[in-house]
Amino acid sequence: MKTITTLTYTIFNLLIFCNAWISASECPPMHWYNSSNLEAMRVRFERWLKQNDRITKIKKNGSAKTLKNSYNLTDNKFADLTNEEFVSPYLGFGTRFLPHTGFMYHEHEDLPESKDWRKEGAVSDIKDQGNCGSCWAFSAVAAVEGINKIKSGKLVSLSEQEFRDCDVEDGNQGCEDYPYEGVDGTCNKEKALHHAANISGHVKVPANDEAMLKAKAAAANQRLYLKGVFSGICGKQLNHGVTIVGYGKGTSDKYWIVKNSWGADWGESGYIRMKRDAFDKAGTCGIAMQASYPLKD
Repeated sequence: MKTITTLTYTIFNLLIFCNAWISASECPPMHWYNSSNLEAMRVRFERWLKQNDRITKIKKNGSAKTLKNSYNLTDNKFADLTNEEFVSPYLGFGTRFLPHTGFMYHEHEDLPESKDWRKEGAVSDIKDQGNCGSCWAFSAVAAVEGINKIKSGKLVSLSEQEFRDCDVEDGNQGCEDYPYEGVDGTCNKEKALHHAANISGHVKVPANDEAMLKAKAAAANQRLYLKGVFSGICGKQLNHGVTIVGYGKGTSDKYWIVKNSWGADWGESGYIRMKRDAFDKAGTCGIAMQASYPLKD
């Protein structure tokens, strides 16, 4: 008991010292300090130390020079989670087979070198899905918010909670007065009647074709992403839904501008730039494998 108490006191003082005097990216997170569960705190502290050590080695690894210059990792709010603790609550994407329209764009189209729909007011503020595994709802809602703004001129923050509660038959309608609670609930049919936006269908982009994906846009490392153009290895087993809101080109890398749903304190204020025109046709992290976008008459 004395050993654990001493360890707890040491950890607590480290947390206070770090957050007061050192960059937060170099310190263990405060959120898991809990004097009522010392063993759990010890376990999470050890996980954080391992992640911190791994990040430090990646930064110092000479053989990873290109990787090091491409993007940065940080020991963020996910650093003390196991893969199992992270996957179910913070991912949650599953393959769905829905009616769709054939793709309507072609490679020879004259497309701009860059496009950022945020600059045109077609992207709502970054949201946080919490730990309910509802990335699919957030990515779908973000796409609908965008097409609604482009077509109607009005940007409306739509309800992810309605998607969770009222999917699938009425999944093409949204209302803004239906707050997100981060749980599966019963469809509130009264609120669902008040439609803030609607779509007429959706189009599936041909799989494994980043050139086509650019036309419509006119795995452990990823969760620790801080900034830069992400080009790391994260596999092609799709388990997370995000929304491409544009694309661009830096000094050395072309990239997608991707809106995530892990809060504004993750990545580049809630966004991640992912390497575009990757050697693999599936794209970085399989980004070109199962893309789609909504239609609005």
